[in-house]
Amino acid sequence: MVLTVSAALLLGIAAYFTVRTKAANGAAAVVLFLFGFFTAGTGAYGPIHDLCAALAASLADLR
Repeated sequence: MVLTVSAALLLGIAAYFTVRTKAANGAAAVVLFLFGFFTAGTGAYGPIHDLCAALAASLADLR
């Protein structure tokens, strides 16, 4: 069974918990940046989206 979930939804949930727990580290900054980026859809969307897709593909190939 394959489950597909939006990256914006996952990052939104992660951002909610990051803000709720008042985490202040590098990972929290990355989560909040990516959530804002994916929801805004700026002109830099293409390169950052391609980078995230490449990272996701490389993680999937690790198994």
